Amino acid sequence: MTQSTLQPKVDVRRSAERDATRISWLDSKHSFSFGRNYDPANTHHGLLLVNNDDLVTPGAGFETHPHKDMEIVTWVLQGSLVHQDSTGHSGIIYPGLAQRMSAGRGILHSEKNDSWRLEGATHKEPVHFIQMWVVPDEERITPGYEQLEIADELLSGGLVPVASGMEAHDGAAAIRIKNKYAALHAARLRPGQSVELPDAPYLHLFVARGAVTLEGAGNLAEGDAVRFTATGGQRVTATEPAEVLVWEMHATLAG
Repeated sequence: MTQSTLQPKVDVRRSAERDATRISWLDSKHSFSFGRNYDPANTHHGLLLVNNDDLVTPGAGFETHPHKDMEIVTWVLQGSLVHQDSTGHSGIIYPGLAQRMSAGRGILHSEKNDSWRLEGATHKEPVHFIQMWVVPDEERITPGYEQLEIADELLSGGLVPVASGMEAHDGAAAIRIKNKYAALHAARLRPGQSVELPDAPYLHLFVARGAVTLEGAGNLAEGDAVRFTATGGQRVTATEPAEVLVWEMHATLAG
């Protein structure tokens, strides 16, 4: 991880520009290089390597697979996602529940849209979620899992810390990630409501639902993203009911 002298930049990335993986049960749109969709000029921004916008059909999902040395944050927008991993954690993730998995020295997990196996009747609703990966401060840590209900905090309409390793968020309603230079914020906005972006060397704004305007850049639609370098403080205002995810990062990956 590095910190260096930067030139201010606001880089708008439109939803339609994203690469995608589409198979029978999955529609996944990738903000950065992922899987077979590799672009050496688009591997990360700051400490964020993955921002996948996933839609999974009922009864389907990601079978058990490995991860290593990654902090993985999952944010559900619609429906429910069942998580199970090799550390013995399992549960149902739903809108307003923040979830983090630390892969550390190695973990196996699965993610499926089949919550009826654990509770309730079979449903026909797809699950829509954003999965984000950031690198940890330290390699080969003990794998771990954390989840926290923050739906009440989101009612404020302001930016709410969702996941953070920063000292500034000690004691805040946020799950902890193993990187002291990174924090994820979320806001649910009614039309006309606005939030001010934090100041940081690197920011990543993602419009998860709805539409907003960004001060100095104009309209952003669902699926649009903005990569900020050496700038912040702009206002984001909802033009319809919206949900935004903002990564605040005070370092970047070398190279």
